[in-house]
Amino acid sequence: MKAYPAMPLILAALLLMSFPASAQTKVGLLNVERILRDSPTAQQAQVRLREEFAVRNQELAKTAAQLKVMQTQLENNSLTISDSERQTRQREFNEASLAFQRQQRTFNEDANKRREEELGGVFDRMTRAVKKIAESEGFDIIFREVTWGSPRLDITDKVIKAIDESRPDAR
Repeated sequence: MKAYPAMPLILAALLLMSFPASAQTKVGLLNVERILRDSPTAQQAQVRLREEFAVRNQELAKTAAQLKVMQTQLENNSLTISDSERQTRQREFNEASLAFQRQQRTFNEDANKRREEELGGVFDRMTRAVKKIAESEGFDIIFREVTWGSPRLDITDKVIKAIDESRPDAR
């Protein structure tokens, strides 16, 4: 079966049509992107990540700059040095480049793992907040990814408030 971008909206429309005409369906919308951007809890998680990986990121940038210098020197001096010297420098450059790629891959894996850990906590709190709001306010369904929705259906601000109130240091 081919996936279509509008498939979730079509399924939602079918779901809403399945409710009896006399029933009032209460729908809510949630903007996860805005939660990650505006929630102090999410912002603090992102700051912690930047701080945790700042030194390694700077080291990678420094190594990348050194590789660029090595490459430029190799290209500029390739006609003025002997073949054996050029081959030695090329081998050194290739080894340094491979080591850099390994460092970069390790950095990306570590950063992604930590991002999942940090933001996973935010998403857990968000899920609990959405469930609590849905139950307490009688929502039948809450959509996360929609192209557009009426602002009166948006519960994002309530969820942000609930997430930030559930922080251990918010008390």
